[in-house]
Amino acid sequence: MTADHVLEFPGGYTRTTGPVIGRFLTELRDGRLVGVRTGEGRTLVPPLEYDPATGDPVTGEWVEVGPAGTVTASAWVRRPLDGHPLDRPFAWALIRLDGADTALVHAVDAGNPKALPPGTRVRPVWRATRTGHITDISHFAPEVTKIVSPIRAAYKLTASPALTRFLHGVRDGIFIGGRCAVCDKVYVPYRLTCPGCGNPISEEVTLPDTGTITTFAINNLPDPRAPEVPFVSAYILLDGADIPMIALVGGIPAHEVRQGMRVRAVWVPEDERTLSMSNIKWFAPTGEPDVEL
Repeated sequence: MTADHVLEFPGGYTRTTGPVIGRFLTELRDGRLVGVRTGEGRTLVPPLEYDPATGDPVTGEWVEVGPAGTVTASAWVRRPLDGHPLDRPFAWALIRLDGADTALVHAVDAGNPKALPPGTRVRPVWRATRTGHITDISHFAPEVTKIVSPIRAAYKLTASPALTRFLHGVRDGIFIGGRCAVCDKVYVPYRLTCPGCGNPISEEVTLPDTGTITTFAINNLPDPRAPEVPFVSAYILLDGADIPMIALVGGIPAHEVRQGMRVRAVWVPEDERTLSMSNIKWFAPTGEPDVEL
């Protein structure tokens, strides 16, 4: 046999709080967080009438704490129930308020469980209307540690005389380098001073569009300039040059690219060229034997 019973207080169950809990709730109503000091100098939050470590009565000395605190542990609630403080996934957390020696249990609106590791700093979100109850704190929320700011920089790049000369050559389908009269080294792109000895460069050198891959990298992230993913970017030593230049490699599977491979520039049609390195689609293998580096 079974019988249903209901214990109910329609008018509410009234009980006194005492001077300690009552002070704590009164301060909550006024938007403050306080703790009580024990004889050993510890601050209890929430306050208790007796020190749980010694059993002695607390001192009656009140200390304002927080409002910020640190999460020491948490449990994630994926499906909130009726009566829970939030209607979306949240965490129950142990929060040690600044200045307190014990932790307070309350809800934290963290967005996802990974956003609430131990050590997370949180602050209370107060209700607009407070009555002297722990729910006067709607919940805690993580402190702001980062922001997302849209950034856009518009600027005009003016090419140097040397770079302008080099880009005119690229528009015409040739590579222009410069030979140092002191070092006898040929640098590409063309420049007006030698990076090795600092002497002026006045001799222009026209280089072929063939060269050798000295080193390369296989890239797996999309790039609007690349023929496909994965693609290869490589340092290519043009024939007759003494330093390599960086460019894309195409016309061959990425895993078949190798050091010492001979390549040739693949140019866009002449009527589509501008003063830009985009005139070179990429470098493709020539089929010649590899070069010993």
